Amino acid sequence: MSHPSKPLAPDQIDRYARHLVLKEVGGPGQQKLLNAKVLIIGAGGLGSPLALYLAAAGVGTLGIVDDDEVSLSNLQRQIIHGTKDIGRAKTTSAQEAIAAITPDTKVIPHTMRLTPENASELISAYDIVADGSDNFETRYLVNDTCYSEAKTLVSAAIGEFDGQIATFKAYDKSGDYPCYRCLYPEAPPEGSIPACAEAGILGAVAGIVGAWQALEVIREIVGFGTSLAGKLLLIDGLGARTRTIALPKDPSCPICIGK
Repeated sequence: MSHPSKPLAPDQIDRYARHLVLKEVGGPGQQKLLNAKVLIIGAGGLGSPLALYLAAAGVGTLGIVDDDEVSLSNLQRQIIHGTKDIGRAKTTSAQEAIAAITPDTKVIPHTMRLTPENASELISAYDIVADGSDNFETRYLVNDTCYSEAKTLVSAAIGEFDGQIATFKAYDKSGDYPCYRCLYPEAPPEGSIPACAEAGILGAVAGIVGAWQALEVIREIVGFGTSLAGKLLLIDGLGARTRTIALPKDPSCPICIGK
């Protein structure tokens, strides 16, 4: 993430004042955020709070991949969209919401599905990827492409009252880091995990997990604290508790160990 920097403008010093006084962030950390390029996969329940907090934090470029339109049932948890946006592309709605927060964030809308044909081109153009997709096919594609393109991946998922977050950078051989396939070598049988429309989800759970995912992206950009690489954060909204467990590399993983 080495990009040329320029001094913070007076309005930026005011806007990011609460970051600048944090010794873990400060001016150098804020410059890293302003220079960073983050690709968000999905502008839904996770992508909404994720995008809003990254924009508010001053991330300079946000790419948003989503081919869906806003529907009324989205609004209970997808807080980047409003009633006026029903029927509009989620990428367009998200871009306008971010523009209302800050002029410092450039939004690049990718109104499309992520596919094996376009994944490398999209992901290679960004510094870090945040996956908020809702299906294993996309999660595997994002993981595999991030590994081959040597990009850090912050992945999150949510259920009715729970969520999980992990950072994957198995490409970094300085640590014994796993990839997403080390956690889920194979997708569960079709129909074994009910979709959101069938099982339901508490909107605030998406907010908590998406905001925490934003924290992990910011952590990776700035470099403070302890990374979630090699760990899995479990969030239990029903029991009001969190747990972090070690996530080892799978010695038989076909992606990060080799076929």
